[in-house]
Amino acid sequence: MSAVGFALVASAVGERGQVLVLARDVPAGHVLTAGDLRQVEVASETGVVAAAGRSGVLGRRARVPLVAGSLLAPGQFGGRRAFPPKGQSEVAFAVEAGSASPGVVRGDRVAVLEGPGGTDGGTGDGAAASAPVVGTVTGMKAPESPGGVRVVTVLVETGAVRRAAGMERPRVVVLPAEGREAP
Repeated sequence: MSAVGFALVASAVGERGQVLVLARDVPAGHVLTAGDLRQVEVASETGVVAAAGRSGVLGRRARVPLVAGSLLAPGQFGGRRAFPPKGQSEVAFAVEAGSASPGVVRGDRVAVLEGPGGTDGGTGDGAAASAPVVGTVTGMKAPESPGGVRVVTVLVETGAVRRAAGMERPRVVVLPAEGREAP
């Protein structure tokens, strides 16, 4: 490659443009406002909303939960809510102190297990009690008092909702990034 060709490629790759980024977490269904967005300069604009498109985003509904700091992409907002995805539901678990992995955060893939002294989740089937409910953390609410219960919301397959809702004293375990196998 010639020096001129290299210079042209390097200058094209080095181009930067203003794009929209989420200024704060936004739940699915939220109507986007100016306070939800900020502009940043990045090297690649492919697949993201340019800052010049800001007026086309304001007043539109978030179709999925959006995380602060992420680049805004065209399919993430629109007229109708697209979360939770078809075949999945959100379940909120009241988790006692010490019954969740210490570093559990939104986006973690987790297994929720029946805690000690819990029942079989109302199924009447002891084998079902030992089966964890596997899903992705979509939200967390801190305890209202030290040592209190915190709420962990998990996106699970709709078929597991009944079992999940019947769990007493649930324990939340973060699954490894690879192997996604439940404990």
